[in-house]
Amino acid sequence: MRSDEQTPRRRRSWYAASAKLTRWLHTYLSMISFATLLFFSATGLTLNHPTWFGADEVVIREYEGSFPTSELADEVDKLSIAEHLRATHHLQGKVAEFEVSDFDCMVTFKSPGYVADVFIDRETGKYTVSEASSGAIAIMNDLHKGRDSGPEWSWVIDVSAILMVLVSVTGLVLLLFLKRQRNAGLIVTVAGTILLVVAWLLWVP
Repeated sequence: MRSDEQTPRRRRSWYAASAKLTRWLHTYLSMISFATLLFFSATGLTLNHPTWFGADEVVIREYEGSFPTSELADEVDKLSIAEHLRATHHLQGKVAEFEVSDFDCMVTFKSPGYVADVFIDRETGKYTVSEASSGAIAIMNDLHKGRDSGPEWSWVIDVSAILMVLVSVTGLVLLLFLKRQRNAGLIVTVAGTILLVVAWLLWVP
């Protein structure tokens, strides 16, 4: 076979293999990111309209208690106090703040959709707990933003974002292999991008 006949065949073979690989990547990237794409899309709506879904509703509970003053004298054992408060009042989340002054201590527990503030009088040992918890929608909104969700969840957000980018890019590349739909698809893609930029320029202060 002549070399001038082999070149077109190689090009067709490369073209077919590339199209197959892109289709495979797009399909399985879409499937593995289906749950995250659905989650971040839905919570984008609930974040934008929190009153529609009751995300702004907060339940507040208050508690009181006391520590032996000996535990609050001199060096304060922060871990012991935090774990005692957690066990006694079933507080959630991690300790986000623990401030100690000469007269009092302030401890804050936080997790998505939840915060508990504790104020301890070092002289008397008495303390108050103010606990504010929200519903499932508010929790999901905080997960969307990565608020008080820890470094591990931050990695989940990063990986999800990368997957969404790859799904978009492989979808665009796949379109380039579809000769009949290529031009129309590219026109729609450009039009959608222009509409987004125009909306930003017109409506964002």
